[in-house]
Amino acid sequence: MDKNIISTLMTILGKENVLTSKEDMITYSFDATADMPSEKPDVVVTPDNKEQIIEIVKLANEKKIPIITRGSGTNLSGGTIPINKGIVLSMLKLNKILEIDAENMTASVEPGLIIQKLNDAIAPYGLIYPPDPGTVTTATMGGSVSECSGGLRGLKYGVTKDYVMGLEVIMANGDIIRTGGKTVKNVSGYDLTKLFTGAEGTLGIITQIIVKLIPAPQYRRSMLAIFDNLDKAGKTIAEIISNKVIPATLEIMDNVTIRTVENYAKIGLPTDAEAVLILEVDGAIEQVVLQEFETVKKICKENGAVDIKLAQSDAERDSIFAARRAALPALAQVKPTTVLEDATVPRSKIPEMLKALKEIAEKYDLQIGTFGHAGDGNLHPTILTDESNKEEMERVHKAVDEIFKVALELGGTLSGEHGIGIAKAKFMEWEFGKEGVAVMKKIKDALDPDSILNPGKIFRGN
Repeated sequence: MDKNIISTLMTILGKENVLTSKEDMITYSFDATADMPSEKPDVVVTPDNKEQIIEIVKLANEKKIPIITRGSGTNLSGGTIPINKGIVLSMLKLNKILEIDAENMTASVEPGLIIQKLNDAIAPYGLIYPPDPGTVTTATMGGSVSECSGGLRGLKYGVTKDYVMGLEVIMANGDIIRTGGKTVKNVSGYDLTKLFTGAEGTLGIITQIIVKLIPAPQYRRSMLAIFDNLDKAGKTIAEIISNKVIPATLEIMDNVTIRTVENYAKIGLPTDAEAVLILEVDGAIEQVVLQEFETVKKICKENGAVDIKLAQSDAERDSIFAARRAALPALAQVKPTTVLEDATVPRSKIPEMLKALKEIAEKYDLQIGTFGHAGDGNLHPTILTDESNKEEMERVHKAVDEIFKVALELGGTLSGEHGIGIAKAKFMEWEFGKEGVAVMKKIKDALDPDSILNPGKIFRGN
């Protein structure tokens, strides 16, 4: 990068907010996604406010320099890898809660705010922000909005896009726009809020977010259901939903994941089980919660659960959920490379998808641990491998292709919550066809004609 551009960035931000060392460039050359190409940016900037961001964007637009907006880098699709080099724009210093409006049950926040910190701040008001990704204690609000994250509560409460009411966005030319607002109803014009939510930083840079909050449920009951057969667990999931019971959480871990998590965390999981389901029902009326809990427990028993462990205290409940949150870090320690996917199918197709994953693992002679948000059809098949083993990686890539092919054949989608990024760009035509991808490219071209905003993500050639 031209030294004059670095000098200009230092003038805008101050020297302390412009990083150029080799070590820093390596740090920002990758994210949490395995088996992805890494590329060092030309420079990393850490602005303090949106006025500085506007100046950075105007400079980048004039010089046609890519800008890759980044939060905590916990994303799992290669979405923040600067594959075209350029400027990495770290948003971590824009981390304020601007307003908690308990009367209207909304909050206005900056994009660098950690999600858990928002929930900690609104808890005294009896409110929660439902989106609950596995990295809730490290992921930022801006990253979550840009990837449209889901999480453990997605079955009952939905995903991030269901809670974003308004945005402030800096466009590729430096203009600033505001979308949506605090009103419950807002159908004026195109829904630009939804357009930027899940756009992975390819259409604009989010600088403020207005989110909807909801009352915290007063009652909840949790359990761990243990199965000696993966098919039985899958059928249990489908039957719970078909009985019109919508748990707040309905998670699955297969035997590979169970054994790995227990070895990692030593929390008393049954390592001989073929699968466990982690279930929680919640609500405002205790009698309804207890009734739904008994229904869920009955369905588990009728479908062959060999044991059901009920959480008798908050500590036991937290232990059960800690097991689920430990799934990815535990699996990541088994082998040098962890390829985590995000296959999502209609809820009724979960048994078929679980069966297909087992067959794919056997077909390609791979170790695949499966866990995820089974209640909403969002599974995370995790391939444990070693990227230095070229022959095995060829089998991994074939297996990944087949996983997404099966998911789409079952009426599913490429991503339930991780986004597309680099990892799934080659599959986009499988889901949307050439015509659908062409429409997305037209939107990208209209809003970012020089493709400076996170280029190379979502679809190829942008």
